Amino acid sequence: MVRTDDRVQGTKRALELLEVDSVRGKSLFIKPNFNSADPFPGSTHPDTLLALGKSLQAMGADHLTVGDRSGMGDTRAVMQSKGVFAMADELGWSTLVLDELGADDWTLMQPDSSHWRYGFALPRPVLAKEGVVQTCCLKTHRFGGQFTLSLKNSVGLAARWIPGEGHDYMNELHGSANQRRMIAEINTAYQPDLILMDAMQAFIDGGPDRGTRVAPGLILAATDRVALDAVGVAILRWYGTTPDVARGPIFEQEQIARAAKLGLGVSSPSEIGLITPDEKSAAFAAPLKDLLAAD
Repeated sequence: MVRTDDRVQGTKRALELLEVDSVRGKSLFIKPNFNSADPFPGSTHPDTLLALGKSLQAMGADHLTVGDRSGMGDTRAVMQSKGVFAMADELGWSTLVLDELGADDWTLMQPDSSHWRYGFALPRPVLAKEGVVQTCCLKTHRFGGQFTLSLKNSVGLAARWIPGEGHDYMNELHGSANQRRMIAEINTAYQPDLILMDAMQAFIDGGPDRGTRVAPGLILAATDRVALDAVGVAILRWYGTTPDVARGPIFEQEQIARAAKLGLGVSSPSEIGLITPDEKSAAFAAPLKDLLAAD
């Protein structure tokens, strides 16, 4: 966790601290937060995506593909607005607009004890990659997710519908009392090589497109989605957030509790290590540890 006023340098430093070597030689899929084209933290900041991609290349990644499925806009238009296609052309990356895939490009997943009625579908071109890297924002979610961090960011990988079929998977998700458990269950389908959270600014209410802004000035990198989201919730609580996000122990939040039960990451605050590079970052980390452990 790096406290900084420079997201590009903060990204580089956070990835250095994480000491991940698992991306070397791999063809990687980068999953940003392009649910909409709203300005950061409503969506991934272009500078963050650029810094992440360049860092992955410097770490020895073989080829990068960037893609998403927008829930609040037309995906191609969103990616165009955010400059993704121009960035990819300049740097030799590929792009993938997930809601333009055909019926044969989706794989139906049906995890044991799933809360999904028919399972959920993920894109075969992504599952075929040698690795997945996520970059998420820090914000609350007013439509039932309660917060949208790394676990919730995976919803953009799942199909809303499969061409030729009538079922609307996202309508099922957003209409279910088990929505937050279902969000966690999507994450059983893949294991990211790393996750980068841009918390230079955050929404502490509203979200995912707009809300009350605060400026933590943080870049966080992790290999564990549960640990990262738990720390993200602690940061939201530090600034004062919605009653749903502020209520109870962090590891009893439904997204986090379900993900931990599924073995997707750590199962308690004591398993989380907060690595910081300097006194400024360490000073911010100290109260987060107390919030993580609070009953």
